[in-house]
Amino acid sequence: MIEWKQMTMQEAENKMEVLREIFDVVRLLKGSDLQAAGMESKLAGRENPCQCYAFWNKDKRCENCISLKALEEKKQTSKIEFLDSDMYQVFARYLEIDSEPYVMEMLKKLDENTLTDEEGYEKLTEKLTVYSEKLYKDVLTGAYNRRYFEEKVKNMSLNAGIAVIDLDDFKLFNDTYGHDGGDLVLITVVNVIRHYIRRTDILVRYGGDEFLLILPGIEKEVFSQKLRMIQKKIHATHIPGFNRLKLSVSIGGAMFTHGRLEEAITKADRLMYMAKGHKNIVVTRWDQKKNTDEMEKRNRLQLLVVDDSEMNREILKEILGKEYRILEACDGEEALKILEQYGPEISLVLLDIIMPKMDGFEVLAYMNRDKWIEDIPVIMISSEGSESYIRRAYELGASDYISRPFDAKVVYQRVINMIKLYAKQRRLIHLVTDQIYEKEKNNRMMTGILSQIVEFRNGESGLHVLHINILTQLLLEKLMRKSENYDLSWSQQYMIATASALHDIGKIGIDEKILNKPGKLTKEEFEAMKQHTIIGARMLDSLEMYHDEEMMKYAYEICRWHHERYDGKGYPDGLKGEEIPISAQVVSLADVYDALVSDRVYKKAYSHEKAIEMILNGECGMFNPLLLECLVEIQDKVRKELGIKDVNECLEYLEERNR
Repeated sequence: MIEWKQMTMQEAENKMEVLREIFDVVRLLKGSDLQAAGMESKLAGRENPCQCYAFWNKDKRCENCISLKALEEKKQTSKIEFLDSDMYQVFARYLEIDSEPYVMEMLKKLDENTLTDEEGYEKLTEKLTVYSEKLYKDVLTGAYNRRYFEEKVKNMSLNAGIAVIDLDDFKLFNDTYGHDGGDLVLITVVNVIRHYIRRTDILVRYGGDEFLLILPGIEKEVFSQKLRMIQKKIHATHIPGFNRLKLSVSIGGAMFTHGRLEEAITKADRLMYMAKGHKNIVVTRWDQKKNTDEMEKRNRLQLLVVDDSEMNREILKEILGKEYRILEACDGEEALKILEQYGPEISLVLLDIIMPKMDGFEVLAYMNRDKWIEDIPVIMISSEGSESYIRRAYELGASDYISRPFDAKVVYQRVINMIKLYAKQRRLIHLVTDQIYEKEKNNRMMTGILSQIVEFRNGESGLHVLHINILTQLLLEKLMRKSENYDLSWSQQYMIATASALHDIGKIGIDEKILNKPGKLTKEEFEAMKQHTIIGARMLDSLEMYHDEEMMKYAYEICRWHHERYDGKGYPDGLKGEEIPISAQVVSLADVYDALVSDRVYKKAYSHEKAIEMILNGECGMFNPLLLECLVEIQDKVRKELGIKDVNECLEYLEERNR
């Protein structure tokens, strides 16, 4: 043990000689020089770490210097310093030499053997790895995030294959299967890609449904093969619980050898958009001719011919093969497998009735059950021309019926007419869908403006209304998956979430002194505050022209009953259990959670964990046990999605979510 005290310079030199047996660097810094230099800049860039620039180089400053700290506090301090890839532990000890203040610096290089024991080293490595992953990994998919690209990848200089991968029809997946289904699609796609790339390859979630893949040191022929394999494997992947969901990706690929990486990404992005015009295809610059031929082939519509007679199939191929790509099935079972594989990529089915294993009527029955008949027209072609057969085919959803023997030109024309009819129908559906979306967007905007007025008067930021909208959607999505007791369509869920913005509209009629009182309300003030539920309901009820509108019904339920409790101890009507409409139950839980985790004039915000604990313990009243289970199961999503604290970001998030 070295004893520290006031000493002479000779004694200090003797001490330093002893210390050099232990430390890699030992030196003295004069206190007056340290103070004069300021010691405010970073330590970096010389042969030895902690080579204090304030002392050795008066043009620069150092920051968080422990030598200055030791001098000012007259004690010993230490910290870890990095020089390039080496790590040092630095000790700074205050002492007086010949009655003058000095600081003695002692530096020891650390490695995995000296830093800590094996177990401690593993724990430290694990902790640093977890931190890095949280910083640079996309929470949902586990791929690298855009931050990783901007900070670690953007300025890389390497030979690599660059691919931009875009998920086809992702908006359709979200609209049809909800955001849980959309999330599962993204996770599945990433898992497939990861399975077929190397550990040294880089996968970045570049946008919502767009990924950037960087494969260093790969030949372009191998790169092309790799991209096509990924595209095919994704297309062949089935997602558990979503049997009808068929994945496909559009991929653009380019090589990067020099210049800026972003230029290669731009090239790959353009090629991806070329692929996206045809979907489920890979386009690379060097395979342009092959790509063009493949796209022309893919551009032809696809028909499925189902007949146990090879000759009959050949006749139809001869009639239609020049204009269409023909898939063949020799019986009903094979036809269903092809429908499972290709789904809406099939433009029309030509179906025989009498076949082994499974006849045409059974195929129609399956197509009805799985809703394929709504998107894929079926023309029956059969020698059975009896009225009962024809009637049954139409009853099961067939769009047309052709009896054998037939005229080739008639078959050709009826196929064209049917495909055109369904294509027009799909365009009309998209047109109507876009118009409905615009109308709903405007409704949301007006509802949002009205709710913001209430929030402004109530002294709040407006985030409360937006957070309740998000949480209501999350709870309803989970509830519909968890229970069959509440049969709400996607449209009804959307209306409830939109109507939630009006839950406190009745506060317009409450005295501002009560609304914004910082302390606890008196009994009389609380009774006055409770009236906002009745005031809001009356306001909505007075809009007689909208009484029959479903959205108005939900808005009324939410306004009047969002403070009711499952045990009957709420207000204003003391409703109990399922007497409370599910719309009001969900908004009630959302309202309480967000109120707990937000600052109010009468309290500070609680943490997410504390809020969940208080709700589950019944400190905020009793809620539907099933809804509480839903809240617990989605709490990670709630923490993430309600972590948005900027109104504009929140609005952008809701806009994207509802598209």
